[in-house]
Amino acid sequence: MKIYTKTGDKGQTSLVSGERVAKNHARIEAYGTVDELNSCIAVMKDSAKFRDFNADIEIIQSTLFSIGSHLSATEKNKYPLPEIKEELIKKMEEDMDTMNLELEQLRSFIIPGGDLSASYAHVARTICRRAERRVIDLELQEIAVHPVIVPFLNRLSDYLFTLARYFTLKHNGVETKWKP
Repeated sequence: MKIYTKTGDKGQTSLVSGERVAKNHARIEAYGTVDELNSCIAVMKDSAKFRDFNADIEIIQSTLFSIGSHLSATEKNKYPLPEIKEELIKKMEEDMDTMNLELEQLRSFIIPGGDLSASYAHVARTICRRAERRVIDLELQEIAVHPVIVPFLNRLSDYLFTLARYFTLKHNGVETKWKP
């Protein structure tokens, strides 16, 4: 199988349904940003020395692939789509609660950084927020979106923020508080 097909050379790509759309279509922007997020999470995970949450992170990454498939599907889709489990939102909340037991209470904004993996987590968090905005753009265009996607992305950005702080703690980094 060749990676290149040349079918996108004129600025269009195919959705799961086979429909062709411009490469800057709102759907492509949404699932492309989710894909970018997934790649950034991989860099974050691979850069971390502390790996207790790797299994959970891999489930999150798999869920991001499922979200991408939902975002690239239309009502004309002929294929079954993978399930997006709402329970994962609860699991992220539980993991954040566990991490927060060890973290200093947050009393001010913090400057992104503190450790390489924490910095990658902050980059992933900001990409996640952009992905959330792109999905909301779809909804505003009255394009149906699976009801768990926005809450999942919203919670994931919180999770990535908490994970950044946790990496800083576990990797003996320094958390810098914002001083206006």
